[in-house]
Amino acid sequence: MTDSYEAGMKVRRAILGDAHVDRAIGRSNAVNREFQDFITRFGWGEIWTRPGLDHRTRRILVMGTMVALGRWEEFRMHLRAALEDRMPIEDIKEILLQQSIYCGFPAANTAFHHLEEVIAELKARGITIAGLEG
Repeated sequence: MTDSYEAGMKVRRAILGDAHVDRAIGRSNAVNREFQDFITRFGWGEIWTRPGLDHRTRRILVMGTMVALGRWEEFRMHLRAALEDRMPIEDIKEILLQQSIYCGFPAANTAFHHLEEVIAELKARGITIAGLEG
């Protein structure tokens, strides 16, 4: 294991949660193992560990970028992780409103639908959403 792999795995787990990372690593095989290693070393170990931006800012950028690109599976993954990490719903709504101007109303509309579905999924699992208590 390299230093960037170890640092990347630590950040990856902190941002996405142990359960998600364990599932991803558990699905590693001869076809995708090198890609999983690359994601961990470079994406998480070299980029997410840089001192220039904190994890909250990076999370906002990733969610906004996923909306812009229409990468809904990745958007939901980062959205779910943000909500599980108690990122306030108001912050997420602001991200989506901001993206509506720059990415278009259809993209934001789809993102809000995904937000509602992820909230329902998390609530069904007994997870409290910051800003929706009560």
